[in-house]
Amino acid sequence: MIKLFKVKEKQRELAAENANGKPPVKKQSAGELRLHKDISELNLPKTCTISFPNGKDDLMNFEVTIRPDEGYYLGGSFVFSFQISTVYPHEAPKVKCKTKVYHPNIDLEGNVCLNILREDWKPVLNINTIIYGLYHLFTEPNHEDPLNPDAAAVLRDNPKMFESNVRRAMAGGYVGQSFFARCI
Repeated sequence: MIKLFKVKEKQRELAAENANGKPPVKKQSAGELRLHKDISELNLPKTCTISFPNGKDDLMNFEVTIRPDEGYYLGGSFVFSFQISTVYPHEAPKVKCKTKVYHPNIDLEGNVCLNILREDWKPVLNINTIIYGLYHLFTEPNHEDPLNPDAAAVLRDNPKMFESNVRRAMAGGYVGQSFFARCI
């Protein structure tokens, strides 16, 4: 009973402060609190960076840049946007690749095929896990679960041609009918 009175008293104090011209205190959602914890505990590979284009006040929208240091995509720079829901971690973040890339698991619109962003998402997973998953897509592209079936077929049937197509796309050029901006 005493705690109830203390809560009511605190609410009255806050209301009085707000009436005195002070801005109201913004209450953080559970998703924002969890995201803040995830970001403070990030342990990114040296080839990945995180930025907040809307400023540090908007933690729910950020970008991650991945610069693979091995594999087909060595030397490239790929930017991913993250949109986090207020019900995070109960709902997976929305992740899109902003860099047009020739990749079997990323389509030309930037949609990403990563199981932990869809059917295998669990609330125990975090932002660090997703970033490592994205990094893994560049070091080990998977032709068995494609979003870009053309790239997947070339990777499966002719890895040397796939490597040539990746290099051409990253240097800025056409692969088939699609133009790719330089990302090296």
